Amino acid sequence: MTSGAPTNELALDALLSAPDERTRSALAALAGDVLILGAGGKMGPTVARMARRAIADVSRRVIAVSRFTDDAAALALNTHGVETIRADLADPAAVAALPDAPNVLWMAGQKFGSTGDPVGTWTQNVVASTIAAQRYAGSRMVCFSTGNVYGRQAVALGGARERDALVPDGEYAASCIGRERVFESIARRTHTPLLLYRLFYACDLRYGVVTDIAHKVLHGMPVSLDTAFVNVIWQGDANRLALRALYETAVPAADVSVALNVTGPVVAVRDIAERVGAIGGVRPVFAGAPRDDALIANTNRLTERLPYTALPLDTLCEWAVHWIRGDGRLLHKPTKFEVRDGRY
Repeated sequence: MTSGAPTNELALDALLSAPDERTRSALAALAGDVLILGAGGKMGPTVARMARRAIADVSRRVIAVSRFTDDAAALALNTHGVETIRADLADPAAVAALPDAPNVLWMAGQKFGSTGDPVGTWTQNVVASTIAAQRYAGSRMVCFSTGNVYGRQAVALGGARERDALVPDGEYAASCIGRERVFESIARRTHTPLLLYRLFYACDLRYGVVTDIAHKVLHGMPVSLDTAFVNVIWQGDANRLALRALYETAVPAADVSVALNVTGPVVAVRDIAERVGAIGGVRPVFAGAPRDDALIANTNRLTERLPYTALPLDTLCEWAVHWIRGDGRLLHKPTKFEVRDGRY
């Protein structure tokens, strides 16, 4: 078995929530509690656990807020020293009752199922964002966003940059632009430090582009090459960068972008499939023909502001093969990286 490969969810979550020294130093340089809004999603629980592990001062609270429809999720966070609060973040009264905090991560939002529930998508991505941005004006805020705000880019240009025009491809992307505009508008008016965290395709072995591709390769299903390139980042790396980003917030100005592309380098879908096939002893099956555009990011600004040592792609591919062949639990929430009509 590959050295360090997690064999169960306890081991996986421990890896995903492990802080490094840069994360500890960034949080130590900030005073006060850390509040994570929308902490019940795919990334939220391990971000919350990482914050708790990184902050040595136990008097500083780490608070995770979500509807927590699964009691076990809240209990697991409590076990690791994270306080939990159940709240509907689209309810102004519920948000008003939440505790103050000088360091806030906004992770709430809706993607999957957005095509069938446009009202819910705009409620979660824009209405709830307005409530939170107003409630925590003045706090350091990291607002999770997505690379979907750019739309597809010509591969030859090397990926979208933070100051590129935002071109929504479908209702989900439009609502995500709305979320960003709301946060930035309120932050400008209230002089609130903000960072728009445009995350591209974080990979947790239970979901993610690498898992999607590995599952197809290992089960003899064709891998579409229509969208021929993606960015890939291990979720543990994305978690650490999200907490470090609290230190990188800045008051928005008209001529300075407060957005940051967060992901790994651009990689070919064929390359991922062939790496997985080599590890698993399977010949990948491909379908479609590569197009000349894709949803990809330029990461030069990330490298300058938040340099980090990424988990190697080969390691991520090896872990994915072992996870799937070891019957590791999958979330069955495909990234839909190959979708080209904006319908998620």
